[in-house]
Amino acid sequence: MASSGLAVFDTTIQKTNSWLKEVMKELGTDDRHLAYLALRAVLHALRDRLTVEEVAELGAQLPMLIRGFYYEGWDPTGKPVKERHKEGFLNNIRRYFKTARYAEASVDPEEVARAVFRVLARRISEGEIEDVIHILPRELRELWPEAEAV
Repeated sequence: MASSGLAVFDTTIQKTNSWLKEVMKELGTDDRHLAYLALRAVLHALRDRLTVEEVAELGAQLPMLIRGFYYEGWDPTGKPVKERHKEGFLNNIRRYFKTARYAEASVDPEEVARAVFRVLARRISEGEIEDVIHILPRELRELWPEAEAV
C-alpha cells in the first residue's frame, strides 16, 4: 500500500478500499468504479431521506473518506425529502449510472440498494441501523437485509 506520509489518510484509504471490496462482492463484480458509484448513490439517496440529526449520526460511523463523499453536495434545506415510494428512491440511485460508462450496462438500482444496505448493516452499529430503518417508510425498509430474510 502506498503511504501518504500521514497515518490517518492511509487508514481511511485502507478502510474505504475494504468497504468497496465488500460492495463489489455483494454486486458480484470486479468493477471498483461501479462499487464506488453504488456506495455513493445509495448513501446520497439514503442521506436525503433521513432527518438532519440522523444524517449526522450515520455519518459519524463512516470512515473519513466515505464520510466525505456521503456529505458531498448535501444541502440540509428541505430535508428529509418526503419520498415515500420505493420507485422514487430507486430513481435517485439510477441517475448516478447514466454515464457513458454505464449507459449500456444493466445496473439494477434495487440490487444496488440491497447490496449497499447489506454492507451498511454489517459495518454500522446495530442501534444506528435500527434508527435509520425506523425513519424510513415501509417500502424503503423492505430493501434492508432483515426484510430479505422474512
